[in-house]
Amino acid sequence: MMFDGDDEPKKKTPYQLGQNIDDLSVGDLTELIDDLKQEIVRLEKEADAKGKSLGAAQALFKS
Repeated sequence: MMFDGDDEPKKKTPYQLGQNIDDLSVGDLTELIDDLKQEIVRLEKEADAKGKSLGAAQALFKS
């Protein structure tokens, strides 16, 4: 017997830094690591862009 939503992908629960990971499988951990690596890249790009904007603004006001 199938219920509505049985074929839908399981929704991911967001990972919180420092949360208990004892119940995660190797596959879950690998997927989490990949997701976190992608998030780090996204954060580094944003920090770089903001740093460039700040540098440009500081240069503008120094001249």
